[in-house]
Amino acid sequence: MAGELFATNTRPDAPPVSGGGKLTLFLLALVIVIIAEAIGNVSIPVGAGKIVLLPLLWALLLGGALGLMSPRLPAPLRLTGALQNAAGAYLQPALLIFIAKLGLLVGGSLPKILASGWALAFQEFGHFFGTMVFGLPVALLLGIKREAIGATFSVGREPSLAIIGERYGMDSPEGRGVLAEYLTGTVFGAVFIALLAGLIASLGVFNPLALAMGAGVGSGSMMAAASGAIAAQQTPEVAKDVATFAAASNLVTTTIGTYFTLFLSLPFTIRAYGKLEPILGRNRPDAARPAAVDPQAEAPVHQEVRIGLAETVLAWILIGAYGLIGNWLTYGVVPDAKVVGGMAIIIGTVLAGWIVYLLLGRRLPAVLWVSIIGMALTYPGTPYAAEIAALTGKINFLALATPILTFAGLSVAKDVPAFRRLGWRIVVVSFMANAGTFLGAALIAQFFMHPPLG
Repeated sequence: MAGELFATNTRPDAPPVSGGGKLTLFLLALVIVIIAEAIGNVSIPVGAGKIVLLPLLWALLLGGALGLMSPRLPAPLRLTGALQNAAGAYLQPALLIFIAKLGLLVGGSLPKILASGWALAFQEFGHFFGTMVFGLPVALLLGIKREAIGATFSVGREPSLAIIGERYGMDSPEGRGVLAEYLTGTVFGAVFIALLAGLIASLGVFNPLALAMGAGVGSGSMMAAASGAIAAQQTPEVAKDVATFAAASNLVTTTIGTYFTLFLSLPFTIRAYGKLEPILGRNRPDAARPAAVDPQAEAPVHQEVRIGLAETVLAWILIGAYGLIGNWLTYGVVPDAKVVGGMAIIIGTVLAGWIVYLLLGRRLPAVLWVSIIGMALTYPGTPYAAEIAALTGKINFLALATPILTFAGLSVAKDVPAFRRLGWRIVVVSFMANAGTFLGAALIAQFFMHPPLG
């Protein structure tokens, strides 16, 4: 197929990224993955709990640092704006590898997921209302006005930008708020949610499966970071369950999220703002509001990067190989024929899901089809389900999360100039919204998980 599959927002005068540039990008990613996995897990005590810094966080930080320092680095190590945009384009293939692995995990555990009863269903209310409950009061106390609506009605991913843009326009206060949430999540979201999830998990207050459901916030990179931080503090068996429930929660959030935010959480946030603003925001000067800026100047400039099917398949193979390297360095699993066979099944699952996605006109997200095929392959009763689960089970899902965060880190520096133009108040609110979606879902899941699952 000659069609070009992945593209970022375009800039008409942008030169294309050469094949040599993309090779440089993948070589840099390989070096970062090796360094991050070599550093390994680092625990930092914090009071009664601890923060666990995983290889995926090192990868994110190393990639971001490389982008920020690029102007001062030698030419071979320089991460140009074009390469940063290419890294953003390759993030989607990297995410599909991770989603396929989680789908294969979920299939064999579907009976256990169904046994969770109402926990998985009702925790979604925590995801979509937690952002407002945690974020809106803080925004009003800080003197933020209608920007608070855009910043707290959701975690501010791409569908949220579209919803606010269509209703209010991106030059509105609500548009500035959702853009602030989007940029904060892009630059700091994975780091913040991983540190928070790891700290909460270390306290031992929540069932780890409730925290896993909280990790399914609807962002692949944030879900990978949060579930990884939780799983790192569990036994190997519970760690697999954490990945399974996080994947199931994230799938539900991704598939129904747009409708939920459009018809429930946004109207509810608007109504809550009308009730709370006269109380919490009373007598607060307009000077406390973030300065109005041109949204076109604030939005990051993206260069067009297109990836054909052949390049996409090659990217899947390389990213899978990076995962095998991490699986070897951190978890001691030598990439023998069986392990490579397991990775081949994961990549085949991605390819099959992508083909279904294209054949059905891209009407539903590719992550949905990849997840469904993965679950079907390992569902009890499917022919060879046990054998497939055994082969793919040799690959730790955290090893596949490291390449994702590597490409996220390599792409993030291009958004920093726009991020700096945002006021610190809206950034605090964004962190509260991200904390709210995680803790809100975890609290509801914890309430319904009685007796606790084990």
